[in-house]
Amino acid sequence: MKFIDFNLESSLQEGLDSMGFETPTPIQEQAIPIILTNKDLIAVAQTGTGKTAAFLLPILHKLASSQLDETNTLIIVPTRELALQIDQAIQGLAYFTGASSLAIYGGGDGHVFENEKRALTQGANIIIATPGRLMSHLNMGYVKFDKVQHLILDEADKMLDMGFVDDILKIVTYLPKQRQSLMFSATMPPAIKKFAQQLLHDPAEIAIAISKPAAGVTQLAYSVYDGQKNELIKSILKEKTYSSILIFSSTKEKVRILNRELNQAGLKSKAIHSGLEQEEREEVLRSFKNKNTQILVATDILSRGIDIEDINLVINYDLPNDAEDYIHRIGRTARAATKGEAITFINEKDAFKFHKIEQLMEREVEKKALPAHLGEGPLYNPKTKPPRPPFKKKFVKRK
Repeated sequence: MKFIDFNLESSLQEGLDSMGFETPTPIQEQAIPIILTNKDLIAVAQTGTGKTAAFLLPILHKLASSQLDETNTLIIVPTRELALQIDQAIQGLAYFTGASSLAIYGGGDGHVFENEKRALTQGANIIIATPGRLMSHLNMGYVKFDKVQHLILDEADKMLDMGFVDDILKIVTYLPKQRQSLMFSATMPPAIKKFAQQLLHDPAEIAIAISKPAAGVTQLAYSVYDGQKNELIKSILKEKTYSSILIFSSTKEKVRILNRELNQAGLKSKAIHSGLEQEEREEVLRSFKNKNTQILVATDILSRGIDIEDINLVINYDLPNDAEDYIHRIGRTARAATKGEAITFINEKDAFKFHKIEQLMEREVEKKALPAHLGEGPLYNPKTKPPRPPFKKKFVKRK
């Protein structure tokens, strides 16, 4: 099947042609016809499968057909980075259609807030917003969403994890009851099904490649003590040349320390985490995207919601808490049928957790021995559960 087979508006097809897009991905092939019929949809698709274009193309087709001036579509996302990514995708796909969009995600000064207010009152065709920032505007009383025809929730499972359910349910009260609602999620836990029942009406369902990494990702793992991790990274980067490397760590402090050590070793590295101002985060991402920065050290703020091509290597400095997040992390490489590597560090406490990840993927990851100069690492024993923290008895003071 080709994109031309969808009979999209000529101005939208022109945008696809100019970007060299000819063949839809499976999620696009299945979702676009459903969305064009105005039916509600819940779609499960992992990162890197092309789901952003799967919901943008039919929406932009409708906008190009109607030439409306008011806000027609509201897209709610969990993070600033994803809001910016979707806004950039709209700018590319809608270049010849004249459709307008704005990302509303917080941060910045009063001037940014006023620009957002202007767009919300004058009517950008598509609003992409994080829940908290949008609620700030809604509470001011000037937002008019009475003409909204499409509500899209992207990364719905992530929004539930981040505690945005109440905000989303409140935002929905500002929208017309007669609308098309679309929910995209990487996983389908019971909480998502319950959430979908509250927001969607008789939805169609699609599930694409749940919990499976891209075929082009070569995975390796090392059993390593925490104190050996930084030297192991330096050793890996000396053995082979990578042009673009993404390293995930569990805390802001670890990100700062590792980034400092990499810079001291003469490597072009920058750090990104929630402690940075929005302008700083955008500058760091821009430098990495433009290949001016070779290594980006990040917390899970980037496990979803960025679209950067040609990342050669992803390193899991720490294992994520959720097995699904491992899939999202390594999904940053080998995008669009390319090749990439994913290397994971497993300390003595994480062997059981990594075994669960392997069960989820239905494959065993190769374990490599540490370089000789680092000494021995911990024995990899996936059958041993980590010890539970000691139980602390609470004492109640009697009167």
